[in-house]
Amino acid sequence: MTLFKVLAFSLVILLSYTLFANILPQVQSDPPPEEEPIAPEGMDVAGLVAWGETLFSGKGTCTLCHNDLGRAPDILALDLGTVFGERLADPRYTGKAKGLEGAEAVRAYVEESMVEPSAYVVAGFGKKGTGDKVSPMPAVNAAPILLSDTEMDALTAFLQSRAGVDVTVPLPVAAEEAIAEAEEEEEGPAETAQAALEKFACSACHDLEGSEAEVGPKLGGLGARIGRDGVREAILDPNATVAEGFEPDMMPGDLGAQMRVSELELIVDYLMALPASGAQE
Repeated sequence: MTLFKVLAFSLVILLSYTLFANILPQVQSDPPPEEEPIAPEGMDVAGLVAWGETLFSGKGTCTLCHNDLGRAPDILALDLGTVFGERLADPRYTGKAKGLEGAEAVRAYVEESMVEPSAYVVAGFGKKGTGDKVSPMPAVNAAPILLSDTEMDALTAFLQSRAGVDVTVPLPVAAEEAIAEAEEEEEGPAETAQAALEKFACSACHDLEGSEAEVGPKLGGLGARIGRDGVREAILDPNATVAEGFEPDMMPGDLGAQMRVSELELIVDYLMALPASGAQE
């Protein structure tokens, strides 16, 4: 009789734990579904502008800095038609758009700002100690962002539209270029930590791999300070603990959801091994 009671009690406990475990939210580690790549060939102006808007907040990572937190001008909140005119009239501006007017001036200014961001730095938004001579923004056609020429045209079209001028960038019509870009979008998972850092533009905000970025906190010695679980949480839920001197929402809350599990672990491994001092801090 006693044995029966013990077995019955054990069965009740086992069923209780099983029920409790199924009530808890389940964390899925499956990679996010692959998005259908955009084929730009045959796009009209409206399509190019819409694509540029998607790139502005997506692959281009523009909204990481161009927002209302004060790290860079809040482009989407500005009257760009007026602002572009003021910047081109600034005596400090001597770039490629000098002497141009209207839509072509806006196009030249935007294109230059994407590939040579230090050619003209808006007052108050340069790297600390440079007197607004050096921009903290990375060139978008280089690592880690790596926009193609067609993608930069789409961004330019979006900003020309926001400024209220004609869109003058060429429409993407070359099938070969469209195929190449679609293949690039369909790339597989990153296989090294450096490739993962580049894919998710980590060094655009953090001083990693010699980028000297200052948007996000330095990460040297992070693993020793908060441990592996803490590093993983910092990626998956960046607002759970915010570094002193930085504001919430600076890092995209869905960044971890964009990664495959293998890519997340590559980045965690990299940060765990990052020394507390040195060029990559």
